[in-house]
Amino acid sequence: MTSTFTALLCLGLYLSQTISTQTQILSKPVIWAKPNFMIPKGRPVRILCQGIPEAAEYQLYFEGHLSAQQSPRRPGIRNIVSFPISAMTLLTAGRYRCIYRSGELWSDPSDPLDLVVTEMYDTPTLSVHPGPEVSSGDNVTFHCHLETATNMFLLLKEGRSSHPQPRYGNTQVEFPLGPVTTAHRGTYRCFGSYNNYAWSFPSEPVKLLVTGDAEDASLVPTEHTSFSDSWDPYLLTTNTAVQQDLALWNHTAQNLLRMGLAFLVLLALGYLLAEDWLRRKRMREEAHRASSQERRRRFSTQ
Repeated sequence: MTSTFTALLCLGLYLSQTISTQTQILSKPVIWAKPNFMIPKGRPVRILCQGIPEAAEYQLYFEGHLSAQQSPRRPGIRNIVSFPISAMTLLTAGRYRCIYRSGELWSDPSDPLDLVVTEMYDTPTLSVHPGPEVSSGDNVTFHCHLETATNMFLLLKEGRSSHPQPRYGNTQVEFPLGPVTTAHRGTYRCFGSYNNYAWSFPSEPVKLLVTGDAEDASLVPTEHTSFSDSWDPYLLTTNTAVQQDLALWNHTAQNLLRMGLAFLVLLALGYLLAEDWLRRKRMREEAHRASSQERRRRFSTQ
């Protein structure tokens, strides 16, 4: 009985470990920049990467090459590491991804983080036509102009979570918009750029109002503040929290799956042990009946 139990227990543990290893798929980490993905030249920035609570090591890749690696200081439910950049330059602007290790397994790479350095070129001017106050259903056009020739312009709306709208041009481009709704209300700025990761100074803000707004429609620039400080990075990356929740949910689902498989293995072990116990009990009863019959036969022949 002991040898059978030991063999079955070893078999169950082996099957449980094998199934757990085969079904464990690490969710990809979440990557974002703080305070923003647009950083003025010379300003510091931190690249943050979050994996599952059991993540033991992180690696940061810049343009496909290993750039840094780090272990979390306090592993837990919010397992996050920070990769600091002391001063943003052309050499640190580009595409970043991160991965993490849990046990012997490495995760898939995160979604890309495009880190942009701003204030590299002259300041463009932004205007909107037919005007900053329009009625719902109208069409408007933003004009972005830069005295120095460039090859790309970008229009951003404050609080917008999607990517900037690019347009290719020399010194001026148009960004048509419409038919407008109240969702188009907000503050806009534009940039000039020679590549995807090096942008000009931001234009002065232009506020677009839709009929019904109680605010004053004006193109008078507001008091100038740093673009990366005045634009909420969390509004620009609203998908980050959702991705973090999905990563934690995926990890929880994997744990539940492994627990369910372990329970099934234990259930099978219990069934095998019970069947073995019943088989041995039947053998003992049969041996006892055979022994009793043999004794009765001997007594009858004496």
